[in-house]
Amino acid sequence: MPIIVNLDVMMAKRKISGGDLAQQIGITPANLSILKNNKAKAVRFSTLEELCRCLDCQPGDLLQYVPEESPRDAR
Repeated sequence: MPIIVNLDVMMAKRKISGGDLAQQIGITPANLSILKNNKAKAVRFSTLEELCRCLDCQPGDLLQYVPEESPRDAR
C-alpha cells in the first residue's frame, strides 16, 4: 500500500505506549495496533485529529506516501 503510517516512530519520539495512547484518543489498543501496523484501510479524521493532538504533531508526521513501483517501471 502506498500510504505508510509512521505512528510507531512518533510514539517512540514521544515516549508513549500503545495502551496509553489508545486510552487518550478513545480507541481500543487493538484498533491502534491495526493503524500502527499499516493494516487499516481507512482512518477517521477525528481519530487522526486526536492522534495529532496527543502526539503534538501534524498529519504529515504520521502519514507518508510512497508510490508503488509499477511493472512498467521495473523494466
